[in-house]
Amino acid sequence: MKKFTLSKQFFKDVWYLTKSYWQSEEKGKAFLLLISIIALTLGIVYMLVLLNKWNNSFYDALQKYQTEKIYSELWRFTYLAFGYIIMAVYSYYLQQKLILNWRKWLTEKFISIWLKNKTYYNLQMFGKDTDNPDQRISEDVRMFVEMTLSLSIGLLKSFVTFCSFVMILYNMSGPLQFTVMGKQITINGYLFWASFIYSILGTYVTHLVGRKLVDLNFVQQRYEADFRFSMIRLRESSESVAFYRGEEQEQKVLQNRFKALLENFWRLVNKQKQMVWLNSSYSQIAIIFPFVAAMSRYLAKEFTLGGLMQVASAFGRVQDSLSYFADTYSSLAQWQAVVMRLTLFGHHMQEVDNATESFHLDRFATAEKVSAENMTVSLPDGTILLDHINFNLEPGTNVLVKGVSGSGKSTLLRAIAGIWPYVEGKINLPEAKNLMFVPQRPYIPLGTLREALHYPGNKGLTDEETIVYLELCHIGYLKDKLDVVADWSHVLSIGEQQRLAFCRAHIQKPLWLFLDEATSALDEETEKAMYELLKTKLAGTTLVSVGHRSTLNAYHDKILRINKERKTVDFEMLTK
Repeated sequence: MKKFTLSKQFFKDVWYLTKSYWQSEEKGKAFLLLISIIALTLGIVYMLVLLNKWNNSFYDALQKYQTEKIYSELWRFTYLAFGYIIMAVYSYYLQQKLILNWRKWLTEKFISIWLKNKTYYNLQMFGKDTDNPDQRISEDVRMFVEMTLSLSIGLLKSFVTFCSFVMILYNMSGPLQFTVMGKQITINGYLFWASFIYSILGTYVTHLVGRKLVDLNFVQQRYEADFRFSMIRLRESSESVAFYRGEEQEQKVLQNRFKALLENFWRLVNKQKQMVWLNSSYSQIAIIFPFVAAMSRYLAKEFTLGGLMQVASAFGRVQDSLSYFADTYSSLAQWQAVVMRLTLFGHHMQEVDNATESFHLDRFATAEKVSAENMTVSLPDGTILLDHINFNLEPGTNVLVKGVSGSGKSTLLRAIAGIWPYVEGKINLPEAKNLMFVPQRPYIPLGTLREALHYPGNKGLTDEETIVYLELCHIGYLKDKLDVVADWSHVLSIGEQQRLAFCRAHIQKPLWLFLDEATSALDEETEKAMYELLKTKLAGTTLVSVGHRSTLNAYHDKILRINKERKTVDFEMLTK
């Protein structure tokens, strides 16, 4: 079990996550907000000092029945409290503003790194230790920013409070004299030392009880994210599950994940219960402790009722500041768990980026053709699919890629596209803007149908031009829904999604179009219409298709056949 500890490595991890924002282009605004928050925090502590002194004056006036003085002090309390409230409100407001700015910047940074060099894709192969990156970016970033700022400001406030009240408590508590074995002992400022020992003991006992909270919080975040992801995955695959009648199996999966969540949650609850017992006892005893400790001097009339109340107030402030770590232990444990998750996520993304660089595929985007030299394509476990292959795909010559299942047809397209990292050798390609890859199941983004058609960009077509493409691709009945926002991946059938992908091809007009079983959900007649349309409307586009159907032969000039046993490729001419 990981234990909470403010180690040197922990602070390095915090600095690793923090420094980028405070060194960024927003640092000027960030530091201005931070300085304002610090100034307000110091102002709040100053108001607490004034209120502490007010205790002495007010309760002395009460004790002496000084009517005019009592009402005067009540008015004084009113404007002191009003000033305290204003500072507290604006301190909260500015903290939230800084949190929002920081969270926005840090979230955008993590998203940028996650998307850069297709890290989001490569994490599935390399980042086995990174669970639920979506949860880390959305939830953990929010918690890190909020807790880092609030705990830091809380620590500052506790330190300043301690410095402000320690001399008040020390001077007012006076000496404590007692005799031990005939020897008289005097302890000056004994209430300060009492609060110091009380706080140290409380912090130590809290650490002993709550040190396992870090690991429990860390695991709980993962279980929560896993359970949420399971439900999201079920929703996205609802049709397939319904066809298989897999509700019982899905229920078992959800129950097992929820059971793990609950078991860890109860461990967390039991540990938190112990912390509540400890903190409640600790804080309640702290209320009466200064009165008990100072009562003998009050009864001896060494100070007035006002002095007693001021001492009790000062003791409470000093004890609170010294007990900062005990009072915030649960939050500190949760903070450390969040820091660990975000740090590991950041390091894993960097490791993935370094791992992909360890493969040596030299890519040259200057050629008019697509050619490979000594290309080796492997699986993540090291199994070789294609061994030192060479091929040339000439512009204007349509090629059909064939091979038995598992021979590496789709993986070859991924290697050409640059998203498969387990590749070595050399490849020459046209510029990326002239290439377009269409997977078997096209990706449909959230948003309007128009945005789905133009994905990943916007060609600025008129409605009339867009409708023409819909009609050509046999989905013209969707023309009235161009600006309808929906989850189109669930609204449209797989066949409709594949026809939408052909619309994209006509809109983008690439010079090279790679189709990975892009008509698998279409009937032969519709497949014929889609390929005939490509030949007439995109006559200057070279087609490279992966498919099993013999009907595809009619639309291609060559077959690039993959030999699974020999791990080689061979070309075959097609006769028309």
